[in-house]
Amino acid sequence: MSRGAKNKSAQAYDESDVRIRPGKGTRPRTKTRPAHADAQTAMVVSVDRGRWGCVLDDDPDRRIVTMRARELGRTPIVVGDRVGVVGDLSGRPDTLARIVRVEDRRTVLRRTADDTDPYERIVVGNADQLLIVTALADPPPRTGFVERALAAAYAGGLSPVLCLTKSDLAAPAEFSAHFADLDLPVIVAGRDDPLDELWETLDHKLTALIGHSGVGKSTLVNRLVPDADRATGVVSGVGKGRHTSTQSVALALPGGRGWVVDTPGIRSFGLAHVTPDQIIDAFDDLRDATDDCPRGCTHLGPPADPECALDALEGTSYRRAMAVRELLASVSATGPADEPPVDAAP
Repeated sequence: MSRGAKNKSAQAYDESDVRIRPGKGTRPRTKTRPAHADAQTAMVVSVDRGRWGCVLDDDPDRRIVTMRARELGRTPIVVGDRVGVVGDLSGRPDTLARIVRVEDRRTVLRRTADDTDPYERIVVGNADQLLIVTALADPPPRTGFVERALAAAYAGGLSPVLCLTKSDLAAPAEFSAHFADLDLPVIVAGRDDPLDELWETLDHKLTALIGHSGVGKSTLVNRLVPDADRATGVVSGVGKGRHTSTQSVALALPGGRGWVVDTPGIRSFGLAHVTPDQIIDAFDDLRDATDDCPRGCTHLGPPADPECALDALEGTSYRRAMAVRELLASVSATGPADEPPVDAAP
């Protein structure tokens, strides 16, 4: 109200006597976002409390610490993601760059808390393959966990590989025979076994590792990356002064031979997000055959699906179809509670 208005009667007021202070919401807003055409490509190698450790041009020696740009909102960013970064890319202590863009993922390893949980947790992005580490004894191997890992790999577009450890305690033939008809590569990598075949499999790929606690996964990682303990501290601290043992961490293989992603934080492997068709689609011959299935077919066969087209296959395709059907039945009949936790964090 103006000063002269103090002595006026109420009837004498008009709009010129009122002073309006602009509110916070009166400023025009725009959805235009900067293009960041100069953003440099990086790969996320660690995540820790709102900070992401990244490497530029896949070079493990060019590490930077980043934050998520405001315009990305709550966009999830996980280890393995390819991102665009701007700002201080020197990597010097106490410097912080910004992630301004997240590229579409080629593959996604997902899990849910249990088979009824609708919320998907992305474990690793853009991994080429999933190395399922299983001990042949102590603890005894379980087909259930391997089957769940296979389902997640097939649904997410990753190539699964079964890696058997502790071969000095038991022979691998009996357990690996359970998956023979799936054409699943099996590598024996016990403590005293040579790793030539495993190196060939990992060569120039991004590989996610999962396995139950006590199966020898840490021993295997340390054989592949001799300075893994030191490297984990470097990539997971991301400037916050804390060693993170509950998050996925990408470790560079020596000689630029690729990356392995250790995933020690997985407590359960729910598959609420996986459908039968996603598993079937991993096999060209089975996918083509299911074109003749009736609508809504779950591919489990009689009595649930008496007209499933998989029953008409022959030879190798039929044996693979029956193996996949067993996988589907196992995944749909059991839950994560049937399996012990995977490298459960304290």
